Amino acid sequence: MSQASRRSGRRTIFSTAPGTQLGPFGLVEWALFAGVALIWGSSYLLIDISLEGLSPLAITWVRVVFGLAVLAAFPVARRPVDRADWRRILVLAMTWNTIPFILFPVAQQHIDSALAGMLNAPIPIYSSVIAVVLLRKLPRLGQTVGISLGLAGAIGIGLPAVRDSAASSLGVLLVVTATLLYGLSINLAVPLQQRYGAPAVIMRALAVTAVVTMPLGVVGLAGSEWRTGSIAAVAVLGIVNTGMAYVIMASLVGRVGPTRGSVAVYCLPIVAMILGVIFRDETILPIQVAGTGLVLLGAWLTSRRES
Repeated sequence: MSQASRRSGRRTIFSTAPGTQLGPFGLVEWALFAGVALIWGSSYLLIDISLEGLSPLAITWVRVVFGLAVLAAFPVARRPVDRADWRRILVLAMTWNTIPFILFPVAQQHIDSALAGMLNAPIPIYSSVIAVVLLRKLPRLGQTVGISLGLAGAIGIGLPAVRDSAASSLGVLLVVTATLLYGLSINLAVPLQQRYGAPAVIMRALAVTAVVTMPLGVVGLAGSEWRTGSIAAVAVLGIVNTGMAYVIMASLVGRVGPTRGSVAVYCLPIVAMILGVIFRDETILPIQVAGTGLVLLGAWLTSRRES
């Protein structure tokens, strides 16, 4: 949120705020950072396994229901939220949950889990650019160079799949759309987390998504096969990677701000690549490894400590 908005007390929808912890990461911040990286890095493998029996729309709805159920069990998630903030929660639900949750399973019918994970690497760059716009603060030279390197790396990651076929191009486009929305939603989550705590915000966002996607989920379940592996994978995806991980991520960005907090996403391609190679016999091309390296270098340049 801009300084003027904070002084006037306005709660505009498209705004963000600095973190409450501006210094170097401490033990709590590093623990949250590691939790996001390890948990979310496995999401793409879990989606792949879920697709063996469930349709994409079924995965979207079932994971949300599992995540909502686990959060609703904790009293801290049921603390009241001001009516003035429900518009922001609705936008957050659509950009952080509803639309990306639909896009990722559909995309992974056309691209493998390792590529889906690597395409998430530019999220901190998107988040940083959006934070600059919302906070009205120009980036330093190092941040500008980092953004450029990160975008070049993202192109290198997606280029092989784009050249393979039209289907692969569609998958890449869907994931890129989802990651752009993630960059926005990370910023929107910061003021809400600071006011109400992560569990209360995420539970309500998931509740909105559960209602919106319920008709799609019912249709998707009708066309699905009830395989044990798929059900187990989507249960973990919902309870751990949706309910728990989103609370962890919201807590992290609330503490350290959208730019530094989103740096945890840079570790996702590494985790996704390792899991994809071990469990799915997937192939990683040299240009994709090089692209990931550029993105990681961009992360270091764009995610320095707050001034």
